[in-house]
Amino acid sequence: MSRPVRKKAARKTPAERSAEIADAARDVALEQGLYAVTLRSVAARIDVAPALVAHYEPNMDVLIARTFGTVVATELAEVEALVTPLATPRERLAHLLDTLLDGTRDDVTVIWVEAWAMGRRNEALAQRVRDEMDDWHAFLEGIIAAGIDEGQFETDDAASVAWQLLGMIDGLNAHALVRWEHAGDRGTRIGHAVEGMLGLHRGVLAAPTE
Repeated sequence: MSRPVRKKAARKTPAERSAEIADAARDVALEQGLYAVTLRSVAARIDVAPALVAHYEPNMDVLIARTFGTVVATELAEVEALVTPLATPRERLAHLLDTLLDGTRDDVTVIWVEAWAMGRRNEALAQRVRDEMDDWHAFLEGIIAAGIDEGQFETDDAASVAWQLLGMIDGLNAHALVRWEHAGDRGTRIGHAVEGMLGLHRGVLAAPTE
């Protein structure tokens, strides 16, 4: 059986080709997961030979790490843009929980889960995971610290609460990927726990804002 003839790749500058490869890797990751980011899958996405991708990206571990970083840093920027304009720390925290736990970001959750596993054997990825988790932790800690300063939250350790909150969000979202234990109710479940951690009355994070 004859193979289809691949048309010759159009000439592009190195910067254009690198950007095209990066975009293709990101799209593959969001659609199929981080494990699916391979020379062949990226090459197929932009209809070029795998050798051309290898020429621009000779180290797939680095490409995978960079792809992960692009996806999750974009998500953090999106969430920051959504919650930062809100008037109070309580509103910001409530909206953050709604946004992260409503199921619309499960494609990014898959990438996180796979990155934790793949990072055991890909140090470039492991370092990027640690860096991105630090950024998320700092963002959450900032919201909690602001709530303490304004008298809305009661805790003497904003950093530890942020760490616990991040772990709960990640855990519930990972559970939801296999639809375990009423996955659609994850927001309510974590909300009650967070209220207890911050000295809030039960249900206040779900209450309408004034």
